[in-house]
Amino acid sequence: MDLQHRNNVTVLGDGQATLIFSHGFGCDQTMWNYLYPHFTSRFRIVMYDLVGAGQSNLAAYSREKYGSLTGYAQDLNEIIERYAVGPVILVGHSVSAMIGALADRLTPGRIAGHVMVGPSPCYIDSGDYVGGFKLEDIHSLLDTLDSNYLGWSSTMAPVIMGAPGQPHLSDELTNSFCRTEPDIAKQFARVTFMSDNRQDVAGLRTPTLILQSTEDLIAPVAVGEYLHAIMPDSTFCLVPNVGHCPHMSAPSACSEAMDRFLLPWASKHAD
Repeated sequence: MDLQHRNNVTVLGDGQATLIFSHGFGCDQTMWNYLYPHFTSRFRIVMYDLVGAGQSNLAAYSREKYGSLTGYAQDLNEIIERYAVGPVILVGHSVSAMIGALADRLTPGRIAGHVMVGPSPCYIDSGDYVGGFKLEDIHSLLDTLDSNYLGWSSTMAPVIMGAPGQPHLSDELTNSFCRTEPDIAKQFARVTFMSDNRQDVAGLRTPTLILQSTEDLIAPVAVGEYLHAIMPDSTFCLVPNVGHCPHMSAPSACSEAMDRFLLPWASKHAD
């Protein structure tokens, strides 16, 4: 199947290195509209929709392939192979940060850097590890989602977005959630919230910028601190923001931190 059609791939910008933007659960590539324009004069930009989201080809969805995050990581590596030029820096929001780490493990050396926005390798508390949720909380969340996806979406999207004072962003995320095919969203939620990728990111030596909101219900600060501690070439940046989507609600703070991190790969601004 043609990758452009399967993942609704968008390519724009100009540069000698490639930024690949990968969205989180319930979202699509349009969620990057507040951030990516800042980089188009210095980087080749590739955006895409995970299979089952946005304008991707729903016929490509397989419960078997996408029963774990590995299926999405394989897709990402195919997109890198087809569309990237020069060094590749993955910009992954939420679960896509872990999809990027898995893609990196599958193709060592191909990915030059990661920007992880609100990442979490495991959402469930375990021993000394603080993921932010107890196992019974996740089971309750998934049960509610299974029984009433649209109701869950309209209730949870504003909580996930946060961003007090920017209600249009909550509306945008709610609408994105509600556009997602419910059966696919239910499975992806289960795969996302039940995953444990701590071993996949531990010791990952690829340079990584961890962008974490100061207040985030889904990925608390302790998670970013944990990732920073186990990833030997990571930079941890707290973004003054309430909510799980700082790339939408605090794009200037995100782009400033990214500019510093991306300096080794950036082309000069076009005249």
